[in-house]
Amino acid sequence: MSYSLAELMIAAAAQCWADDGEIMGTGIGPLPRIAAGVAKSLYNPDLMTTDGECFYTTEPLGPGLSSADFEIEGWVPYQRVFTTLWSGKRHAMVAPVQMDRFGQTNISVIGDHKKPKSAMLGARGFPGNTTCHLNSFIFTSHSKRAFVAGEVDYVCSPGFNPSRYPDGKVPNWLDLGRIITNLCVMDFGGPDRAMRVISLHPGVTFEEVQDNTGFELARLENLPVTPAPTEAELAAMAKIDPKNIRAKMIKDNPAGVRG
Repeated sequence: MSYSLAELMIAAAAQCWADDGEIMGTGIGPLPRIAAGVAKSLYNPDLMTTDGECFYTTEPLGPGLSSADFEIEGWVPYQRVFTTLWSGKRHAMVAPVQMDRFGQTNISVIGDHKKPKSAMLGARGFPGNTTCHLNSFIFTSHSKRAFVAGEVDYVCSPGFNPSRYPDGKVPNWLDLGRIITNLCVMDFGGPDRAMRVISLHPGVTFEEVQDNTGFELARLENLPVTPAPTEAELAAMAKIDPKNIRAKMIKDNPAGVRG
């Protein structure tokens, strides 16, 4: 059985929603969106996924497909989305441009905010999302430009940096999920909520991950290899993404991943 690096990442990302129960699962971008669909199809049938606009669909709707061809389960306009978001009954997977050792993210500017090298999206929904509900993250290129030394250039979502809070204490409600990259899977289970490597993709070493990260990483003592996608997961991906958009999302394959 062969599989692509994109498919390995999708399978790993799907596990982020596997035990969530009945909440709204939002995958921002093609790979997270397919992953949320795999999770709903195989692991968490109670997961609520949308067409990306204003409807819940009974079956996961992949990127580039129309909800007109799917059974509609419910209406979910912006007001209902935000009610769900504020109540904490949502788990999103997002793709920041930068992340630091505290889990703070940036999608706004590169460089100084007053005179940036490049301007991007602005903070968008990042501050409120992370404040209200669980977020996981995906990076298709694991590098020191993505995982930066010090702090991100502009903090768009809160993390575990005590200096950013008035009393110097990170609030108990803050919860950040997993990070899926093209090299490994990470979480925040290290000492003092440090970023920690919990699995390595086939052919990747911890040293390679560390060399491509701008800060020191924690790690499990006996690092496992990220599990290969199962036949059921690959079949679900093919159904959810019949246009094979996932194949266009990873330009290179530094890990040389093949099953």
